[in-house]
Amino acid sequence: MSECNHDCSSCQASCADRAADKNDFLKPMNKYSKIKKVIGIVSGKGGVGKSLVTCLLAGKCAASGLKVGVLDADITGPSVPKSFGISDRAMQDGECLLPAEAENGIKIMSINLLLEDENSPVVWRGPVISGVIEQFWSDVRWGELDYLFVDMPPGTGDVALTVFQSLPVDGIVIVSTPQDLVKMIVNKAYNMAKMMNVPVLGIVENMSCYICPDCGKRIDIFGKSKIEETAAELNLPVLAKLPVNPEINRLVDAGKIAEAQCNELDEFVEVLKENC
Repeated sequence: MSECNHDCSSCQASCADRAADKNDFLKPMNKYSKIKKVIGIVSGKGGVGKSLVTCLLAGKCAASGLKVGVLDADITGPSVPKSFGISDRAMQDGECLLPAEAENGIKIMSINLLLEDENSPVVWRGPVISGVIEQFWSDVRWGELDYLFVDMPPGTGDVALTVFQSLPVDGIVIVSTPQDLVKMIVNKAYNMAKMMNVPVLGIVENMSCYICPDCGKRIDIFGKSKIEETAAELNLPVLAKLPVNPEINRLVDAGKIAEAQCNELDEFVEVLKENC
């Protein structure tokens, strides 16, 4: 057994110190829910496609036979229900909120499912938003899930802190893009996870390139990728590089993201299946 270096950010061990720190703030789950693994999808800034990666991962996992849920923690900018074509309001059974269910069986809870008008802005202060996130965890009848993916808002503010402290997060996936800001984007998310003793599973680079449908030529729209060197500095794996794909954008707009083919995520999904 190797000696502990007290750096929990990339460690998978469930030691007493880590358990004690996390259990201080964890919110209990209701008796109707049993979730094996909780994975947060994060980014250091907005606009990198974090929600898209969340939906694609959830869809791929569901297609592989896993039982999956998505907790949309981006309270002020929710987009998960629309991506799956869900517009009905969430129901309750007297004890719990009932998540909406996509055609492929993915269970979803989002603030947009509770608003009378999905276009209404959510103008709430941080503590109220944090309280809603905790309710989405403890008051929703999730049932039995292999994975709950948490689509988090960009940055390292109140919601990220609430998720890391209140939910038993087993690891996070950092989403970035091939721009000069990539190192800063990844480092912000990585350093917060390190502070909160949450393992970082790896990095997904979105909008990595564009593949011409006519000639197959790779076009680096946002410049040459620097994700490999950034990941190497942090000793993290690059889980996938997702190209710009107009077909996936069309499916998102049509509410049919579950039909998207994204082979770049296959290897990571297999790893998730093996560790479920």
